[in-house]
Amino acid sequence: MSELQHLLQELGGTRLWVEVLVLLACVSLAWGLARLLRRGASADSVWFGRYTIDGLLFPVLAVVLIYVARYGVGLHQPVVVLKVALPIFISLAAIRLFARVLGASFPQSSTIKLIESVVSWLAWGGAVLWITGLLPAVLAELEAISFAFGKTRISLRTLFEGVLSSGVMLVVVLWISATIEKRVLREAVGDLSMRKVAANVIRAGLLLVGLLFVLSAVGVDLTALSVLGGALGVGLGFGLQKLAANYVSGFVILIERSLRIGDLVRVDNFEGVVTDIKTRYTLLRALNGRESVVPNELFITQRVENLTAADPKVSVTLNVSVAYDSDVDQVQQILLAAALSSPRVLREPAPAAHLANFGADGLEFTLAFWIADPENGQLGLRSDINLAILRGLRAAGIEIPYPQRVVHTKS
Repeated sequence: MSELQHLLQELGGTRLWVEVLVLLACVSLAWGLARLLRRGASADSVWFGRYTIDGLLFPVLAVVLIYVARYGVGLHQPVVVLKVALPIFISLAAIRLFARVLGASFPQSSTIKLIESVVSWLAWGGAVLWITGLLPAVLAELEAISFAFGKTRISLRTLFEGVLSSGVMLVVVLWISATIEKRVLREAVGDLSMRKVAANVIRAGLLLVGLLFVLSAVGVDLTALSVLGGALGVGLGFGLQKLAANYVSGFVILIERSLRIGDLVRVDNFEGVVTDIKTRYTLLRALNGRESVVPNELFITQRVENLTAADPKVSVTLNVSVAYDSDVDQVQQILLAAALSSPRVLREPAPAAHLANFGADGLEFTLAFWIADPENGQLGLRSDINLAILRGLRAAGIEIPYPQRVVHTKS
């Protein structure tokens, strides 16, 4: 009799209601414990999720309780319902692990939904094979299908288990690194750039260790990696030297803290605010909304103007011409009042209005003032102050001269 037939025969037992009640009690207790432990947890927590039931802790607790109940009930009667429920909740825990960790690590990625769907199909398919007893037969068939790579033969089962182990390892590493960054680095490291480089180093180290464990688990000889490392070194020396230079420059920038997220910089004739520092490139967002991807090597080999590192204050000047018969003191007062009418203009150092030149068409004044937020742009500020100057001059009856030319004629 097959496993499926045996299962269907056992489902017709008379004491099935006992297992149903035990299962409901286990699920309710798991939900209650997760609900109780949820207090104070954030909404993006991998363990609790948004509604407790969509977190990882609920199915994990359910698996533990169902396993214990299955052993206890099995001492008195054949176990059927709990035997079916166990792989179902294990599959649910695997789906919750992948979905919550990948969703928290890559919240704006469009491929996360596809990965979640693939993981769900694999998890539920594995649960069905487990319940029906077909899983050993499927694994045996996968083991029978093998491929030859030189002197090594790799079965389809080994390849599948390697891919699955790599996926689980990647998710666990992302979860651990995100937890360390959130719980430890935010409190121990106050600087955002140093926190980012520490998180990148920890993630890279965990990925390397996890990859070595996965390769060893699937039967790959780790001594062969020495040949791969030599070939990789040759490749870096020739074709990948620019890429390697960008990665090294990224770590140098993060360690030296010559650039920080939020700094206003100018490099390669592009001015913008540093929005993110990756290991290969840096994202700059200009004041007009354009975003530029700048290779990190440029920040090491070229001159970079950091407008935030030394002093965030920036001097702004405006030029105004009035008629020669204007009251100079009154014009200066109007210019200073126009500058002080803007809340972005600093009161210290105070604005200054000077008679700069005796122009061909009128008296030329220069209004100089300081601002502390150049990342907000200057065009709107110039427009507001120019409008205030124009209204003040018109209210005082002061003429803004037109270009004049005197023509002499000879008879």
